[in-house]
Amino acid sequence: MSQDVGRSGQARSARRPGRVAVTALAVALLVGGGTAVALGLSDRGATPTPPALAAVSASPSPAAPSPAVQPSASSPPSAAPSVAPSVAPVEPIEEAAPVAAPVSVSIPAIDVSSDLLHLGLRDDGSLEVPEGDDFDSAAWFDGSPRPGEVGPAVIEGHVSSAARGPSVFFDLATLQVGDTVEVGREDGSVATFEVYDLQQFPKDAFPTVQVYGPTEGPELRLITCGGTIVESSGRFDDNIIVFAREV
Repeated sequence: MSQDVGRSGQARSARRPGRVAVTALAVALLVGGGTAVALGLSDRGATPTPPALAAVSASPSPAAPSPAVQPSASSPPSAAPSVAPSVAPVEPIEEAAPVAAPVSVSIPAIDVSSDLLHLGLRDDGSLEVPEGDDFDSAAWFDGSPRPGEVGPAVIEGHVSSAARGPSVFFDLATLQVGDTVEVGREDGSVATFEVYDLQQFPKDAFPTVQVYGPTEGPELRLITCGGTIVESSGRFDDNIIVFAREV
């Protein structure tokens, strides 16, 4: 956990990453043993890997063709249709306009204002988390949708550290239904989301489908740690998850 993460607005945020197979967002932002510990692997207290959500249904077998009927000698031949059946024109599918990459997050109710890092996955499959000089910044997981695209955009942030004290999402658990979250984007536009739920889950019972599953419209997930610190590990035992939808 010694490598720092590049800040948003630099070369990393200029690219639009391809969709990564969604890995569980491991935001273990802990205080323990005098050291801030950020976790990314499921065997180290992080959230589990989301299962594939798409299912392919089997197509029914086509019906066997009926045997041909031979007309008798006295039967007049059937009249051929005089006009070919009309075919309705196919309307082209209109693609959604591209959404600019996120660069900042603001949560007025808890006085949060932060640039957004763009973080992905490490080679071992664990999630990158803010480190070093970027420890107190929030981060958008670039394997999730961009805020404003259909689906759940995921933003993570530390809760605190022994060395630094409270971090960017220290007061996340105090948000209320109806509070708003604003995500600024690199084209100057702002996506506004309204909180509709906030829940606390044990890390070994992370709600994978609720967090990463498909949604009807653009949504947002804010994740940090919470609960109590386990004495044997020095780590928080829960995750705080805020659910919000675009308004």
